[in-house]
Amino acid sequence: MLVLVFSLLLGLTGAAGPAPDRSCVDLRQFYTGKGFTLAGVPQTETSGEHLRTCPQGPTCCTSIVEENLEGLSARETEALIREAGRSLQASFNTLYRSFDSYFTELHSRSERSLQEALSPLGALYSQNTRLYGDLYSDLKQYYRGSALNLDETLTEFWSHLLERTFKSFTPRDVTLSEDYLECVAKQQETLRPFGDVPRDMKAKVIRAFVTARSFVQGLIISGEAVRKVSQVSLSSECVKALMKLIYCPHCRGLASVKPCVNYCSNVMKGCLANQADLNPEWQNLIDTMIQVASSFSTEPSLDVVLSSLPSLIFEAVRLLKENIDTFSAKVYQTCGTPVEPGTGSPTSLEPKKKKSGSLTASEYKPSPTAGLRLEMQVSDLSSKLREMRQYWLQLPIALCSKLAAGGANKDKCWNGMTKARYLPEVMGDGLANQINNPEVELDITKPDMTIRQQIMQLKIMSNRLKNAMDGNDVDFQDASDDISGSGSGMCLSGQCPRNRPGLYAFPQDDDQVKGAATCQRYTCSLLLLVQLAVLLLFCR
Repeated sequence: MLVLVFSLLLGLTGAAGPAPDRSCVDLRQFYTGKGFTLAGVPQTETSGEHLRTCPQGPTCCTSIVEENLEGLSARETEALIREAGRSLQASFNTLYRSFDSYFTELHSRSERSLQEALSPLGALYSQNTRLYGDLYSDLKQYYRGSALNLDETLTEFWSHLLERTFKSFTPRDVTLSEDYLECVAKQQETLRPFGDVPRDMKAKVIRAFVTARSFVQGLIISGEAVRKVSQVSLSSECVKALMKLIYCPHCRGLASVKPCVNYCSNVMKGCLANQADLNPEWQNLIDTMIQVASSFSTEPSLDVVLSSLPSLIFEAVRLLKENIDTFSAKVYQTCGTPVEPGTGSPTSLEPKKKKSGSLTASEYKPSPTAGLRLEMQVSDLSSKLREMRQYWLQLPIALCSKLAAGGANKDKCWNGMTKARYLPEVMGDGLANQINNPEVELDITKPDMTIRQQIMQLKIMSNRLKNAMDGNDVDFQDASDDISGSGSGMCLSGQCPRNRPGLYAFPQDDDQVKGAATCQRYTCSLLLLVQLAVLLLFCR
């Protein structure tokens, strides 16, 4: 009986035999679906001792398959990063277009209302339409990024207006020389023929246009930083970690098993460590732009400043016209009496008779809907900017949401070796926090210089915006590439001027660095000469 049982057991064992090699049909189908050929891909699993990135063990992946999938993992991840960047760029572009459309509409509406507001001035308006048009043109060019000095532009406008207005009240048979008119213009500061209007208007216009221009440049700089950082190539160590995360499960016959969430987080935080270092300055810039946007509705609000320009100009001319006799008398005392043409003798001047009756213009009354629209504009800008605030910290999370398993599968996910729980802790954000990252080996002493450069750009732009809120003009002329040629797509319908200054700044110009190096070379040469002279003296 025992012999019979023993024989049966031997028969069963022999019938089972060694386990057959697993078929590679799934891997082969997946591999061709990714666009690769099946040349060299085995029909059944091999030992896997040749694998360099994936865990060694029975596998359908050859060295070439592993290498191809490694490159594919890098290309696909970089594509996801660029796609996320393009989406954020599009959001900045939308904000730019929205604000630019609103601001240019305010500007155009104010310019169109000039004729209605200034028509009571008669010839003082009709003969100076080009002067008024040039003012609005200069303001628009400044907003677009032109290297105009806004303070000087407004001062010149009032000087030219004073010259022309004074000339219109002078008898026609008297010719005023350029020197005499220049003397008249210089009296503006001391005699204040336009009252307080030029000073008040200058303060309001400079604040409005400086903040508006700085705001759109902030949007452009932000979008451009996203574009440049999104194009930074992944490191070789990151590429290996991505291969292990994404495609090694296929090589191990675990294609349906998704990576563990924490495992994916460590890989992505290691790969995007430099990008995460943008976060402090990025958030600082976004917060500053939100403050600038909020300042648009602070009294005097942006719409009020632009819409009230015609009535302010009218009020200034009205003041001069009513006091022209007093002003002229003081001018004659300072600049002298004009010489009568052909005689060389002073002219007996009697200013042209003023028409009786006081000038009146329709007082500026803001539209009931204007304030509401500005409120909505500011609210929309602020809410959209807040959504972008955490972008660089949320990017690894967003990428892992497309790759990793859900939180409920912590024990049934790919942990880099097999289907099991991932035990290491999740690293913090930024390069310095990756010193103990178990998945991506990084040299934390060697940050990516492209990203460091963009961090500096964000910092500089934040400072410019803060200066703009204080009413300080912002100089965008720096030795760098012009943003209008950067592919950011933020110059609408060819409105970026050809001579538009660059919008970037660097902490130190190349010339300064070269100069410093030259000085060092000169110092070294001098020391060598001194040493040589001492040596020669001793040799005597």
